[in-house]
Amino acid sequence: MQPLSPAKANLDIFSQTLIELGRQDRDLLVVTSDSRGSGKLGPFAQALPEQIIEMGIAEQNLVGVAAGLASAGKKVFAVSPASFLTARSLEQIKNDVAYSNQPVRLVGISAGVSYGSLGSTHHSTHDLAALLAIHNLDLVLPGDNFETREAVRQAAARSRPLYLRFGKKPMPERIGPEREFEIGKASVLASGRDVTFVASGETVYPAWEARRLLEENGVSCGVISLHSLRPFDSQALAQAARSTRALVTVEEHSVHGGLGSLCASFLMQAGIFLPMRIVAFPDQPTVTGSQVQVFEHYGISAQGLSQTARELLGQAR
Repeated sequence: MQPLSPAKANLDIFSQTLIELGRQDRDLLVVTSDSRGSGKLGPFAQALPEQIIEMGIAEQNLVGVAAGLASAGKKVFAVSPASFLTARSLEQIKNDVAYSNQPVRLVGISAGVSYGSLGSTHHSTHDLAALLAIHNLDLVLPGDNFETREAVRQAAARSRPLYLRFGKKPMPERIGPEREFEIGKASVLASGRDVTFVASGETVYPAWEARRLLEENGVSCGVISLHSLRPFDSQALAQAARSTRALVTVEEHSVHGGLGSLCASFLMQAGIFLPMRIVAFPDQPTVTGSQVQVFEHYGISAQGLSQTARELLGQAR
């Protein structure tokens, strides 16, 4: 499966947008932990050398310093690999950022299984579960270049703690139709009577491609980019669940505590019952390979997702 053209990694769009915002506002600062290469921050450092702070491989210090700068009125983006940012620095995220209500924009780069063959030590399949358990921290996972650009702009203008999650794979400029983007409001890319995919981040595109395969075979399929896990657009999820026969959530995360768990919990408590599957990484060591290989192994591909949807619809009949 190849991304639509033109396509850039969401991290590239993140970097480009930061430069635009940084040139307009000298109070915008980037704090990073020896990650300017993997975070695509080289161009930012070259363009605005006085607005980037290098902490070295010291993620706990990264978050503490970012919170301190935010308390002094700076607009801070704290950039580090998602696997380390949300594990090594969890206490600082909880206390220095969320509990202290400092509007730090935490940026988890190379998220999910983006590091591929480096294995589970570098995979962040835990970050959403850990951060959703922390009060006062918004979580945003843009699905394409358009959502990334808008998410970064809106994050810079917000005065709340926030976590942005980006992978490394080239993504389409825009998946689906033209639309507006708002943090906390899901993007309904298509509506379907038979099955609806609810996806976030880099799983939105394989869900969109699975829709094409299903539609070609007479299955009416919807796709929602639920890019914000907090604020959570429960209204969009409820509307989709009430108008479709089955629901499939898709995420680059453990099956525990992420998008699927969030959706299932809401639907059950709201009294909305329909056949549902959570497509995510199972409760076992993640296989090693490229992101594409790992995705395909666990059925996060156009073919795998369309097969899951067909099986689910068969059970629903």
